[in-house]
Amino acid sequence: MAIEAMPWDPAERLTSPAAIAAYLEAVFEDGDPGLIAAALGDVARARGMAEVARAAGVTRDALYKALTRDGDPRLSTFLGVAKALGLKIQVAA
Repeated sequence: MAIEAMPWDPAERLTSPAAIAAYLEAVFEDGDPGLIAAALGDVARARGMAEVARAAGVTRDALYKALTRDGDPRLSTFLGVAKALGLKIQVAA
């Protein structure tokens, strides 16, 4: 008997600031740059990619390309997206 799998889209679950924060905290703990970019893409899709792109000062297409597992967003794009999403980046020792 074959197991039927359903596609899972994390953007569907990122409906609250707490869910977004927990998701991104887990991804940042892993430290994989590709995973971080993809997770930011998930959050941006959950919030509306066009709106996030506009607020970050980049085109929607450029944002889609940058925020994938293989994407490598510039620091300015990363910070613009973080600001557009209302995220505060902190460093702790």
